Amino acid sequence: MRIAVIGNGIVGTATAAWLQRDGHQVTFVDPLGPAEATSFGNAGSLSPSACLPVGMPGMWKKVPGWLLDPLGPLAVRWWYAPVVAPWLARFLQHSSRDEVVRIATALRGLLAPIFDCYEPLLQRANASGLMRRSGCLYVYSGPEAARQWAWGMNLRRSLGVEMRDVAEDELVALEPDLKGRFRFGILAPENGSTLDPAAMTRALFEQCERDGAQVHRARVTGFRIKGGSVHALELDGGVTLETEGVVLAGGAWSAKLAGQLGPRIPLETQRGYHVTVGSNNLALRHTVMAVEHNLMVNPMRMGLRLAGSVEFAGLGAAPDFRRAAVLLARGKEMFPHLDTSVTSEWMGHRPCLPDSLPVIGRAPRVDNAWFAFGHGHVGMCGAASTGREVAHLVAGRDPEIELAPFAPTRWAA
Repeated sequence: MRIAVIGNGIVGTATAAWLQRDGHQVTFVDPLGPAEATSFGNAGSLSPSACLPVGMPGMWKKVPGWLLDPLGPLAVRWWYAPVVAPWLARFLQHSSRDEVVRIATALRGLLAPIFDCYEPLLQRANASGLMRRSGCLYVYSGPEAARQWAWGMNLRRSLGVEMRDVAEDELVALEPDLKGRFRFGILAPENGSTLDPAAMTRALFEQCERDGAQVHRARVTGFRIKGGSVHALELDGGVTLETEGVVLAGGAWSAKLAGQLGPRIPLETQRGYHVTVGSNNLALRHTVMAVEHNLMVNPMRMGLRLAGSVEFAGLGAAPDFRRAAVLLARGKEMFPHLDTSVTSEWMGHRPCLPDSLPVIGRAPRVDNAWFAFGHGHVGMCGAASTGREVAHLVAGRDPEIELAPFAPTRWAA
């Protein structure tokens, strides 16, 4: 089948690679090059443990205080507040304990096979060295601080995630650079990361090209539908592209096109920031999640990446790099000896749904289009397993994970 994949970030690229394994002819359609949007600045975590949703029990109590701080962990530009308020209300509705258990169970199913799903793609692209399985350390100022997050950690354990408590002496032995700031940790040994998320995405994309994928640098504006099937894409400039199937994997830019193929999907962009310290002088061997700082720290080949925070301001607003400066300040607080003489800043658009679950499944209004977007904070983590499952759906095979929680129709009235 000739299949157009809309979007060449990590989700679209991994999906295309899996489709090619089934013999489909793939055409990428995106106005940007591979990994030039959200996948470029990903924090790089490949974490089967990352199954908790963004909205957790009791979060509603913290939101007002966060919103009063324009540089806090959650910020809304004042002029965007009326737009995002209904979305935030839905988001908080999904933060009850029962909902969090349901969502975490679904995400665990999607994320557990991260490495099984990436390995064949990276091996074919001769890029296995970009993925490592060195574990992740969740670190705290002490055991009493860790107890504030115990419910979520225990939920992870109940879903089969291996989580091992690490006392201060062992923590310092594992990561000497953490000495003096953190006195307790939890090790997730099955986690990993990528040395360079953009390079990993590009490596898979270039292999897709070597395997025959075509590339159209264009923006999709609509679809030509006949007899319940998409038979062509409408591109900017009045151009059409004939196709026999479509995968919509356009990240935060997917909502308008998805609305032409099914019911409205409440997709938002949670704008995330990172700082990469090119002059990094640390010797970290694990990714580190400083829970109290809400900061992910990942040693990459281009430097130490510090990532976190959520901002709501839509797709068009200019970045507020003061938020990146806050991340750097937190990094300096964690690592006073960190050399920050060379840094770079970035902002990207995480495509998020109110329940923290992506949309994976057949488009409701046509029989030859499939959705694969909305991965939020777990795009790099969930891309390869999403691609595998979409390939199963296209082929008419039974999925390997339970896809009902990710259904595109779950938002229909």
